[in-house]
Amino acid sequence: MIALVGLAGSGKSTTTEYLKQKGYPSVYFGGVVINALKDAGLEITPSNEKMMRTKLREEFGKEVIVNKIVEQIQKLIKSGQKRIIADGLYTWTEYKILKKHFPTELKLIALVPPKNLRHKRISIRPDRAMTLAEVNDRDFNEIETLEKGGPIAIADYFIVNKGSVLRTRLKIDRTLKEINF
Repeated sequence: MIALVGLAGSGKSTTTEYLKQKGYPSVYFGGVVINALKDAGLEITPSNEKMMRTKLREEFGKEVIVNKIVEQIQKLIKSGQKRIIADGLYTWTEYKILKKHFPTELKLIALVPPKNLRHKRISIRPDRAMTLAEVNDRDFNEIETLEKGGPIAIADYFIVNKGSVLRTRLKIDRTLKEINF
């Protein structure tokens, strides 16, 4: 199993889509928050996503999102899947729980582009676009409140994602080959 980590705009969703095209199933950490927003009848916006992430963790504990992801992964494994992509691991707590459930299977791949490139990518997204102020707010919140820096720092592999999509795909393919995925 591969968990993709990185700040907003690092290329996690693009990488996941590429890997899904190759036939790998995926689970999406952010999908738990988006589904909670839909269930609450709220618009999907960066501020609502932040509010819901906080609310879920306050009401159900820091591990609420990862526990739902573990259930999804276990269902995929029971259906015969062995190579699974986990998109958007957020917190140090989430990393520790995934590592506890999948101690030998889990590999972290950190996608790390330059900050200005992340900001540019996010500003032109067709969905979930953010302003520079929103990106900076999200970065600080994810690093300080969600402890997102830990999983990035401890990643097994780092992909500097500053070139074309094709170049990044080649780096991903090289990394997958290296870990026999």
